[in-house]
Amino acid sequence: MPRVHNYGWSPLASAPQLWYPFFMNIQLRPPGLPYVTQAAEGLQRRLWTVAEIEAMVVAGIIDEDERFELLDGEVVPMSPKGIRHEVVKSSLNKWWMRRLPDGIEFSQETTCHLTATSFLEPDFVFFKSSTTLAGLTPSTALLAVEVADTSLRYDTGRKALNYAAHGVREVWAINADTLQTYVFRNPSPEGYRDRLLLSPDETLSPDFAHEIAVKLAALPLI
Repeated sequence: MPRVHNYGWSPLASAPQLWYPFFMNIQLRPPGLPYVTQAAEGLQRRLWTVAEIEAMVVAGIIDEDERFELLDGEVVPMSPKGIRHEVVKSSLNKWWMRRLPDGIEFSQETTCHLTATSFLEPDFVFFKSSTTLAGLTPSTALLAVEVADTSLRYDTGRKALNYAAHGVREVWAINADTLQTYVFRNPSPEGYRDRLLLSPDETLSPDFAHEIAVKLAALPLI
């Protein structure tokens, strides 16, 4: 979780939005971007940009190993990884590494930039070799895979909505405990039009590479 230091009361806590530009480095913010978000309780929260987060990492304010995602300008700390999560993820990595066809690549926990105020880090993301990691965008990602233990509601809810809104064509959210998989396809700005819940005995197979199909009930766990 990002470290937060409390240096005492600040008038920013109750200042109107028009004061925010005077306390921000506007060179790290796209023109016209709002300065705050609004929480469910009605209180304003500072809206962060990807560039601002990256600048804080470079400056050492945020440790580069801290695990969080940025969604619509809000920092979302990632849940600690349980052993079951790591077992399933490592087993999938071994399975896919042995079966990956020519022309297809995958990467683990790669930062996927969605907008100037959002980035996500799926457990796996598949893409064409011709795309390369440098060219990875929501539209060039073939499949994002999330392995969830404590984060299942987040992965199948707000996170899936953001994937869909930015055009990620397919998402799998695997329940690490039950090995059930939520499959999301056909993205739209309102969410995925096609949503399935597959049992561990059903085969997961992406349309771009049937060679990496997997039945989780039969997956050798490390």
